This record gives sequence, structure tokens and C-alpha cells, in this order.
Amino acid sequence: MPILERFRDEGVSVVVCTPHLDASKAQAAPVAGHREKLAALQEAVPGITLALGWEIMLDQPGVDLSDPALTLGDSRALLVEFSLGGVPRGAITELRRLARSGRTPILAHPERYYGCTAELVRAFRKVGVVIQTDVSVLMGRGGPSEMARTLLAEGLVDVLASDNHGDRRSLVAGRAWLQEQGASEAQLALLTHQNAEFLLHDEDPEPVPPLALGGPLHRLKRLFGR
Repeated sequence: MPILERFRDEGVSVVVCTPHLDASKAQAAPVAGHREKLAALQEAVPGITLALGWEIMLDQPGVDLSDPALTLGDSRALLVEFSLGGVPRGAITELRRLARSGRTPILAHPERYYGCTAELVRAFRKVGVVIQTDVSVLMGRGGPSEMARTLLAEGLVDVLASDNHGDRRSLVAGRAWLQEQGASEAQLALLTHQNAEFLLHDEDPEPVPPLALGGPLHRLKRLFGR
């Protein structure tokens, strides 16, 4: 509850809770139990809207994921992920299958997958995939962070996520960091709430203009060693 209260106090209006779920076990997903827990949380933390979803590991191709209980907040949007070991062979085929089944696949944190490239992300988007990047990775260091920033700079990111797992991560720090980097209010709005709202209402996200990181304030701080 403290996390949800903090989110609310930071100005977050909607949180979609996405426990991990393997596609191969989707038919046995504990939907009823999770809805009970969500209802209890909603009653305990007024002033913020909670919705149920899942982060589905595509551990097995061809699984029927058409059950509305598996989507984000009863929308068409379906949050999916791959193993961090890398993008599996046949990934585009599987994502295309999900898109053609009437779902809107949202691929979580492609920057984390070994061997993922901007070209591959473009291919995902061409078959109807929405791209979600973790804001904490975006602000970090190392290969995944470089990849996340590349995707943002090339206009390939649709939504930012906190990926909070009971810790201090939130979108607020990421929003402030992106502002410092030179992001416009329009870009920030699309990345942090508008496109997410579109998806939850079964609307297509709007393209986010490429964001070349390193705005004037950031360059000035670097000049003075800050």
C-alpha cells in the first residue's frame, strides 16, 4: 500500500498491476484470487484507479491468449515478454499471430533482450506491436540502457513503465530526467500517460517523435562538471 499511496501522491491516476505469468500456464491463471486482492487494495487506497493485467512470458508459441481476463484492464492490450536470454526464433511470427487474433501485443522492455536491435524493434512494430520501455533502464548505464536510449532517439518507444517490484521506482524521476534531457511536454505526455490511456481504451497509441537525449540544460551541467 505505501507504494500505491506514493504513486497517488506523485500524481499517478491509474496503475495496472501485472503479475508474471507463463503463457504455457495461462489457462490456470489465478484470476479470481488476484481480483480479490486488487479489490482490497482499491478499497484501502482511494484516489487512484487500479486495474488487473499480466506480464505474460511467451515461453511457448501458439498458446491461446484470447481470454479477456489476461489483458490489461479488460482492454485488447496484452503485455508480453521474452526471456532475457534473447529474442527467440519465430518471435515476429508469434507476435503477428497475437496481433491478428484481435489482441494488441505490448512488448515489455525489448532493450533487455540479448541481441535485440532497433531494426528488430521496427519489424515488431510493423506487425502491430506496441513497444514499452522501463524508465529505470533508460536512466541507467550499460548495454540495455544504451539500447533504450537508442530506441527513444529513433522514435521506437510508445510507452514508459515504472516496472516497480515493491521498490522506489516510479515514472516521476524518469519524467524529470527526460525533461532535463530536452523532452517536450507533448513527448512526455505521450510516453508517461496518454498512450497508456489510449491502449486501455482500445485506441491506437500516437507516435512519439524521436527524442535525441541531451538537452541544453544537460549539456550545461556537463560543461560545469555536474
